Amino acid sequence: MQPGEDLVIDLGPFEDESACEVERIDLPTRDHAAVPTSTRLADHTTLRLGGPARELVVATTEAEVVAAVTEADAAGTPVLILSGGSNLVIGDDGFDGRVVRIATRGIDVETSACYGAQAKVAAGENWDDFVALCVEREWIGVETLSGIPGLVGSTPIQNVGAYGAEVSQVISRVRTLDRRSGHFKTFFPGDCQFSYRNSLFKQHPDRYVILEVTFQMLTGPLSAPIRYPELARTLGVEAGQRAPLGEVRDQVLAIRRSKGMVLDESDHDTWSAGSFFTNPILTPDEAATLPAEAPRFEQPDGRVKSSAAWLIAHAGFEKGHRLTARPDAPVSLSTKHTLALTNRGGATSADLAELAREVRDGVEAKFGIPLVPEPVRVNCDI
Repeated sequence: MQPGEDLVIDLGPFEDESACEVERIDLPTRDHAAVPTSTRLADHTTLRLGGPARELVVATTEAEVVAAVTEADAAGTPVLILSGGSNLVIGDDGFDGRVVRIATRGIDVETSACYGAQAKVAAGENWDDFVALCVEREWIGVETLSGIPGLVGSTPIQNVGAYGAEVSQVISRVRTLDRRSGHFKTFFPGDCQFSYRNSLFKQHPDRYVILEVTFQMLTGPLSAPIRYPELARTLGVEAGQRAPLGEVRDQVLAIRRSKGMVLDESDHDTWSAGSFFTNPILTPDEAATLPAEAPRFEQPDGRVKSSAAWLIAHAGFEKGHRLTARPDAPVSLSTKHTLALTNRGGATSADLAELAREVRDGVEAKFGIPLVPEPVRVNCDI
């Protein structure tokens, strides 16, 4: 087998090709989504933090992605794959290597009355633009993931989720470059080791470069069952019921905006990496040590999920909390949501890391629960 050859046979189109409609879709490029070419990595992250890169390559085609990565690997040059920069904290020293910014485009769609919609999406497509397209075309399954910043290729890594849904529920294939072998490799859901905010790709961050994600979705005007109580109340339905796709998207965006979780250049509460800590998954004995009013969500494996936001707030960290030792430092918890750490303008990554450690240590001192940061950290210790 030669480098670049697929290791997995592509299942191809639906069995009855005559019943399929095949379409190539080009999403409009937003003006504010133009990819910066600066080697200053703060220009590439939603936190607006990060030092310089030795070299930046903006890769607009799959071939450019593969060439940029394989050439650097062959030369022994460190590589950082940069997607939308929305779940990333880069240290003030930056990255002494080649940063490959993913900017690939393209969506190929097959629809069938029997099988629904199958969309092959380039890793560089904007995630929320893709969600908006799904809602417009009445493709079911990602509507509650509206407003999440970043690119499509990042979503399998974190197994992005919100309001009772996870992207793994609609992923059918993930096509990657295996940097160890030099081959392309396609993963099916059972191979991706998806779990809460985790996947095989997150466990091996320097091995696989995601090139394309294929989604399989049912079609129709109503959403998937609404599982999140807050969203169900807002929509005026019972948990488990469905609602019109457009209404679900609108309400999710409204809720996220109220929490500072939709990007807005003028709102420093959105200068963040989103939810900074994952919700802790506890053993029953660990969960029993929490106060009776602490949130508890039983998991299929017998463990119990609690709420990182609740633990932070009840450990004494209010919305807008600033560093205790340096209250003038330009970082704080969001004024809208305790789970987001924000850059108030002019902050450094060291400032943010200090705030993260203060919150983490305070929660552990109060409840004995260690919080785990969700963003990828590059040369930034927390």
